Amino acid sequence: MTEGHTQETRNRVRSMFDAIAFRYDCLNRMLSFRRDVAWRKALIGALPFANRLRILDLATGTGDVLLALLADRNSENYVVGADISMSMLRGARAKIRRAHKESQSGLVAAAAEALSFASDQFDLVTVAFGVRNFSDRAAGLGEMFRVLKPGGRALILEFGLPRNHVVRTLYLVYFRFVLPYLAGLFSRQTAAYRYLNQSVEAFPECAVFCETLKEAGFQRIAVQQLTFGVATLYIAYKTH
Repeated sequence: MTEGHTQETRNRVRSMFDAIAFRYDCLNRMLSFRRDVAWRKALIGALPFANRLRILDLATGTGDVLLALLADRNSENYVVGADISMSMLRGARAKIRRAHKESQSGLVAAAAEALSFASDQFDLVTVAFGVRNFSDRAAGLGEMFRVLKPGGRALILEFGLPRNHVVRTLYLVYFRFVLPYLAGLFSRQTAAYRYLNQSVEAFPECAVFCETLKEAGFQRIAVQQLTFGVATLYIAYKTH
């Protein structure tokens, strides 16, 4: 992938998320039937048993995962949220202020494929439904691996397609036709939600993505299917 093509893809994704930021949370809850809340809980359930973690949350969006990582009142975690959309980051900043978590978090405008952090900085890297939007997937996963400390782990939530034929058929009808229509009514950004189903259907199957994680350097990869395979949680370790 050429640098020009990578930048073009990144700019397109940035513009799309800037356009839907104002209705993003509401539409997520409605269109997923609040399953997005359960999926984030699954990610939080895979956290290490420690309360002083330095965490990087990529594609942080409006900060839902970032705040979930800080929800335990006894937590001493520090979370850096990174995103390429300034509109999303403004939403995250407002939610962080309301939650009084400014001292435990920071926000940066950054692309996953070109992080400014030094190597071996974070105990944990999380990304929820953002890997498929990376303009260069191999580079983004490579950067996640680089900034993790040895022994650290990556927690990746990503959409997938149900294996059951009947469930998959019903899901695709909803995903391809109903969801873009409903999203268009509320956000007037139908194209963004058509991109959603197209990017999900183009995302590699679970076994293939696990191989991509291994190519980036990750080991000890575990997979947890959620909601009939609509979402998948990948847990991958940097062992050296």
